[in-house]
Amino acid sequence: MNTDSAAHRGAGRAPRPFAGPRPTTGGTGRRTLLRTALTGAAALGAGLSVAGPATAAAPGRETHTRPGTPDEALNELAAGNRRWRAFRERHPHENPEIRRELATGQHPFAVVLGCIDSRVPPELVFDQGLGDLMTVRTAGEVLDEAVLGSVAYGVLELGIPLVVVLGHQSCGAVRAAVEAEQSGEHLPAHMQYLVDQIRPAIDHDRAGDARIDATVSANVRLVRSRLAAEPELAARVGTGKLAIVGARYELTSQAVHRLA
Repeated sequence: MNTDSAAHRGAGRAPRPFAGPRPTTGGTGRRTLLRTALTGAAALGAGLSVAGPATAAAPGRETHTRPGTPDEALNELAAGNRRWRAFRERHPHENPEIRRELATGQHPFAVVLGCIDSRVPPELVFDQGLGDLMTVRTAGEVLDEAVLGSVAYGVLELGIPLVVVLGHQSCGAVRAAVEAEQSGEHLPAHMQYLVDQIRPAIDHDRAGDARIDATVSANVRLVRSRLAAEPELAARVGTGKLAIVGARYELTSQAVHRLA
């Protein structure tokens, strides 16, 4: 399987480092009742701040600083992935003080919509800890109403400034969709839904493993565009408060890179 070839980069285009986008976002519209019920009223007054340190750091205590803008959030994820690739993980935000703080509320800085593949857990590949990421995982990053509602909750109710659609090399769901289209096979149970959702992204300009690899990237772009078309998310993108980006994780290099 190609890992970082033109098959998934587009014609002659090198992969972009996973850092600083040109984010924009918009819209405010917090639903106070829902936010209070799900986030915890105590956290709103005394928990983690929206854009700065959660609390004053005591001597010897880990400081929990929440990225407050799309660029800051992307830079934090990029730094975490560099640590992961270098086997220098910090496993941040797991100490007793932060665990106690998180009992009263959460303020994650990114939503990661990823695949269920056991080799691509977002908290590990981005070296993030408790309370940092809101992760939603479906086979092939497929969207449904529950996924859309989960992403919307993170953005609209928790004020998260970044949504990352994270595909990955050698995605089994994408392979199943490509092979099912070729064979005409109808998959059992609810798996056919996954195939039907991925099928519009299938790259028919390539064949074999190159088709699967190219479809992985095309599927990320398709899911990202669908999220960006959601009116309330688009409004926040339009005012610079939110960025929605697509990215790929390469199993062979452990690197995450953005997709244009």
